[in-house]
Amino acid sequence: MNSTPNLTRRELLGRSAAVALTAPLFVPASVLGREGKTAANEKITFGVIGFGPRCSYVLPSMLKQPDVRCVALCEVQASRRESGKKTIDQYYNNQDCILYHDFRELLGRKDIDAVLIATGDRWHSAASILAAKAGKDVYSEKPCGITIAACQELSETMHREKRVFQAGTQRRSVPNFQKAVELVHAGKIGKLHTMHASVYYPTLENNWLPAQPTPAKKIVDWNLWLGPAAWRPFNQQYCDGKWRGQWDFDSGARLLDWGAHTIDLCQWANQADDTMPIEYEPSETNIICHYANGVKLVIDFLKEPFKERAPHYITRLGTCPVRFEGDAGSVETGDSGEIVVKPESLQKEIPDASKRAVGLDVFAHSRNFFDCIRSRKPTAANPDVMRRSHIACHAAAIAWILKRKLKIDPVKEEFVNDEEANLLRSRPSRQWA
Repeated sequence: MNSTPNLTRRELLGRSAAVALTAPLFVPASVLGREGKTAANEKITFGVIGFGPRCSYVLPSMLKQPDVRCVALCEVQASRRESGKKTIDQYYNNQDCILYHDFRELLGRKDIDAVLIATGDRWHSAASILAAKAGKDVYSEKPCGITIAACQELSETMHREKRVFQAGTQRRSVPNFQKAVELVHAGKIGKLHTMHASVYYPTLENNWLPAQPTPAKKIVDWNLWLGPAAWRPFNQQYCDGKWRGQWDFDSGARLLDWGAHTIDLCQWANQADDTMPIEYEPSETNIICHYANGVKLVIDFLKEPFKERAPHYITRLGTCPVRFEGDAGSVETGDSGEIVVKPESLQKEIPDASKRAVGLDVFAHSRNFFDCIRSRKPTAANPDVMRRSHIACHAAAIAWILKRKLKIDPVKEEFVNDEEANLLRSRPSRQWA
């Protein structure tokens, strides 16, 4: 029986966020395996789809989880396949990891409960959707969808298939970011009026690299590497990371590289996980956004290597800085783990444990994912959270691409009276199968 029938959707989301902040590290042994749950005394088996620099960072934290076991890896490049297998086998001190070059074969295994999807952006939503339809729970690296339409379809599929989904926006599970949001929600900085989210300076490229001879499929399966993206001739530099910034392969002119994290944190601080900004106005240095509740979001463009910050950022706070401003103070934090607050009296609100988050981000976020596989509860970065924050990022990117102010209906998730902007909510998908 539902004991909270009168809670609004916003209140339910808020409670979910609170659970994410306080959830125990392990589920109780009394949790039984029924209705799709994994029994508490059984290992959660998972497979990996895509092994590159990001996976090399995320996977070790997953392998360290005591109730989880990685049994398979899929990668379209032979060199990365072997590197991924070496990482997994060395951890377990065996040769048991099974390799695939076509992820559909991995998804066909009945013994795999979940998958880590760490491909390039072009594949995230398509692979996640196929995994959900195959009965797998999904941890997907961000950006989870290369378009607004992809994010919508991904969210709807996860709900329809009743799968557990965690977006790789792991800063929701990092103590210093959690504490900064907690201070805002507790009213410690007064009424929130302005938020700052840092992003890479947007780029948009459409030039093809020179064509090279296509390798044998067992070396690089170029068709599967491209996947849903438009066809173009092979060039090894794409496989090595040169795909970033390319319209066919990337998400939102690179705005989502950081924005999927920083704008997501602003959504959370503004208690706006069930909505998004309704106005987006681009300039040469930022995009000014406004929520229906009057809060302003400033998306600031920062150039690599990020030594030059906008005046309102503190350089030592590291990458992905965010700042929340209220009528009685402010709180700012970044990947260094440090939290800077004003007035100084707020410093007593910050425990020492909140000042260091380095190395804990993915472990805590993946722990939340695996716990939710057992409990079947929403994750910290569940499909609804991902959908609204990613669409906000895409809306901002489209405003920057079109160089004009846009308004969006946060319920219909459509731009208001702008046909050209609405056309950019989706893009054709190549028939790769």
